Amino acid sequence: MSLEQGPNISLGGELTVEDFYIFFKELLDRYLDIGEDLNVPDDFTQSEMQTGMWWRHLAAGGIAGAVSRTCTAPLDRLKVFLQVQSSKQRISDCLKYMLKEGGVSSLWRGNGINVLKIAPESAIKFAAYEKVKRLIRGNEKRQMSIYERFVAGACAGGVSQTAIYPMEVLKTRLALRKSGQYSGILDAAKKIYVTEGIRSFYRGYIPNMLGIIPYAGIDLAVYETLKKKYLSTQENKQPGLLLLLACGSASSTLGQVCSYPLALVRTRLQAQVIAAGKSGQIVSEHQHTSMVGLFRHIIKTEGFPGLYRGITPNFIKVLPAVSISYVVYEYSSRALGVNMT
Repeated sequence: MSLEQGPNISLGGELTVEDFYIFFKELLDRYLDIGEDLNVPDDFTQSEMQTGMWWRHLAAGGIAGAVSRTCTAPLDRLKVFLQVQSSKQRISDCLKYMLKEGGVSSLWRGNGINVLKIAPESAIKFAAYEKVKRLIRGNEKRQMSIYERFVAGACAGGVSQTAIYPMEVLKTRLALRKSGQYSGILDAAKKIYVTEGIRSFYRGYIPNMLGIIPYAGIDLAVYETLKKKYLSTQENKQPGLLLLLACGSASSTLGQVCSYPLALVRTRLQAQVIAAGKSGQIVSEHQHTSMVGLFRHIIKTEGFPGLYRGITPNFIKVLPAVSISYVVYEYSSRALGVNMT
């Protein structure tokens, strides 16, 4: 499989460094919080496009994502809960509070819409990616470089995130809601719209989009370094599994550390309740409602560590999320008749 084909592979077959690295990195990128799922979409072969096999890959990925997100939803809600705290709290204290306030089922608050948005996000991103690829290549029938794929993927991610971003805001609000506050997704959307207006559904949009820049840049740099430096010194010898895991994990972790403050600010902006006053002006529960203002406020009142609240459960959820996603993807692909060899 070539670099352009994407991560539609099975670890049971013979892999090249590109195969495994891209597959492993895509799983990591999907479950480390850089904004939601802004990784480069799958690049399907002409045969897969003509036979309709592409939609089976997308369906298998959607099923895997839904199961994985559901299994790790408590950790995700815990992360969101810690992100919006202005005072330092232990993970155990937050967990006890959530259980006391809403019971065990409350740990899955916000997961319903998190699963529902997989399908529209994947479909929009795939369609936008194919369109941008055609614009980049024109009439040329050639493989795209890693940099061209990055540009196409970033554009596709931007389009899909713009389209489904209101669902991201709803996910945050539902995850943070108290018992009885909303009866469901539609009730939450209606109440937010009536009390805060349509603009509230795009709060935190800018830091969400900016978060992809440091993450993707580091990812690309590490990939190129691995490909050019290591392989050139090993005379085409494939690097070991542990080395690949280390390289992928290191680049993902470094990218997460660089982009996480933007994710935290995004979540806090999404969580802020903005209401229209009697004279039509905007009234907020918080003093700082802009990205820059919130950054300054956090650093001034909480210090630099305040920008990384919630990062521990975010890292904890990666290993089970990736493992579950891979296993479910394998079985879903086979059930859908996808050729994994």
